[in-house]
Amino acid sequence: MKFKLFTAIFFALSITQLMAQNHSTDEIKTSKGSLKVHPVMHASFVLSLDNKTIYIDPTGNPEMYKSFGAPDIILITDIHGDHMDLRALEALNTKKAIIVAPQAVAMQLPLSVRENLVILNNGMATSQMAIMIKAIPMYNLPQAADSRHTKGRGNGYLLTIGGKSIYISGDTEDIPEMRALEDVDVAFVCMNLPYTMDINQAASAVLEFKPSIVYPYHHRGQDINEFKKLINDKNRKIEVKLKNWYPTTN
Repeated sequence: MKFKLFTAIFFALSITQLMAQNHSTDEIKTSKGSLKVHPVMHASFVLSLDNKTIYIDPTGNPEMYKSFGAPDIILITDIHGDHMDLRALEALNTKKAIIVAPQAVAMQLPLSVRENLVILNNGMATSQMAIMIKAIPMYNLPQAADSRHTKGRGNGYLLTIGGKSIYISGDTEDIPEMRALEDVDVAFVCMNLPYTMDINQAASAVLEFKPSIVYPYHHRGQDINEFKKLINDKNRKIEVKLKNWYPTTN
């Protein structure tokens, strides 16, 4: 009996420890204190600053979000299941959350999470809780009606928070709108074929718009160490942060 109890406690502690490892946190200085960056899984992460918590594309097991508290803002980029997870949204505490999403996502959201819904399409902007949120295009190239990500359906996002400009690419290829970005402090840039772009395209774009910090994310199957090398061989001033986006415990 004691052995079984010990085993159960050990297993629970191991799971807790793994979850803590998977939720390793970065801190970035802003005018309102430290912006905390919490990778969760694949395309999902959490930003927290000034007692505000922002969930980006929350998907997967709701247990992974318990340590962050209830969200104040939820950003959803697209309709695919690794970005819009209806089961996760209904399981999370979204009672007070403002959900920002494109029209294509909004049409699929259940009534239970629509109370504080803000619809943003490409080029539109909104200010929520003193955070400016602008919708940036995200799409595949060449543009085609049957592509995985058509222009205008999903959003990347550009946030202004604590005096910092934060770019979230969403599922995009190496598009002109990304290359034209200026004065980005922190960028989250996707890369995984055949859905978005490869590391060479991603690195080329990053080298053009020159964020101070870049996080490769949504990168399953890609060599992110090589991505870092491609950037820093040409520009050592760009800090490439490699985090664990694929936890062993969900």
